[in-house]
Amino acid sequence: MGILGLSKLIADIAPLAIKENEIKNYFGKKVAIDASMSLYQFLIAVRSEGQQLTSADGETTSHLMGTFYRTIRLIENGIKPVFVFDGKPPKMKSGELEKRAERREEAQKELEKATEAGDAGLIDKFNRRLVKVTKQHSEECKELLKLMGVPYVDAPCEAEAQCAALVKAGKVFATATEDMDALTFGTNVLLRHLTFSEARKMPIQEFHLDKVLSGLEMDMNQMIDLCILLGCDYVPSIRGIGPKRAIELIRQYKNIEGVLEKIDSKKYGIPDNWEYDEARKLFKEPEVQDPVDIELKWTDPDEDGLVKFLCGDRNFTEDRVRNGAKKLLRGKQSSTQGRLDGFFKVLSTTPAAPAAKRKADDKKNNKSKRGKPNGKGKPK
Repeated sequence: MGILGLSKLIADIAPLAIKENEIKNYFGKKVAIDASMSLYQFLIAVRSEGQQLTSADGETTSHLMGTFYRTIRLIENGIKPVFVFDGKPPKMKSGELEKRAERREEAQKELEKATEAGDAGLIDKFNRRLVKVTKQHSEECKELLKLMGVPYVDAPCEAEAQCAALVKAGKVFATATEDMDALTFGTNVLLRHLTFSEARKMPIQEFHLDKVLSGLEMDMNQMIDLCILLGCDYVPSIRGIGPKRAIELIRQYKNIEGVLEKIDSKKYGIPDNWEYDEARKLFKEPEVQDPVDIELKWTDPDEDGLVKFLCGDRNFTEDRVRNGAKKLLRGKQSSTQGRLDGFFKVLSTTPAAPAAKRKADDKKNNKSKRGKPNGKGKPK
């Protein structure tokens, strides 16, 4: 879920914090990608585009298709992606995970009804709600990324937190995810829609944390408390407090403790045993790998390895896989060349004269011309 309503709140109150951009403008940038979010997108989007693939035993391979071709697109545009995979969810997220399981159960019941009725639209709708990224999906994608020469990181806990840590440490430029809680974890730059299909023609949204804070007129501690009030994955929110009321309360009372002291508990539904402080700590001090210990290496793709992995039982076409591997290699080489060209400054072979000397010479030449209009050394 991320943070409920945060993107709209920023758009309404701090619009200067958001910039729309094209993928080509991230040439040479390293970007940490929330792998689970991307795989979820691929499992849904590839199906809706009519390109659903299955292996010989009927297992979906859409996650592999999306990872392969959209990663190629990133690298062709000079981006150096690193995929970050979720680890074990924090205990405080168990309530949210239970709710998701309940929603899937309900979707399964509705899917059965829609199937009996033969309603294709509802069948597609509820099928989407049942999509879940499994451990097998993640492990298969890790193997694919190795063969593509693209690094990945196993986060001990939340992928968005690990991405934010990589950004703050200067290892990468931005976090790419659809979940707004990457900002709550402190990523300096958040990119949304980066891994969307090119066919959707959606510009990339670039959020800058410093501009978000200045636009909301808050510091980082207040921003975290605002996100907890809006609704996060760790604790329920206060019933009856919407986004605009939440920002008013934090601006006025500075933190959740101040809000709780002042608001009418009869009017607003404050959750029992509300563990907002524990949620706050998870955002401030999440469990992550120390970025100093993480080495990111992009290498040449293993073309034959990719063919062996994707073709055969997984039903990918060999020619397309080999062509994709060659695109990867060219993309990595052009990215390297682009950075070298940017590093060295091209100098003219005939250095320009200092400005003062040029001005004096021009003045002298003009005076000489005015003094010899008839070629005899004297003016008329």
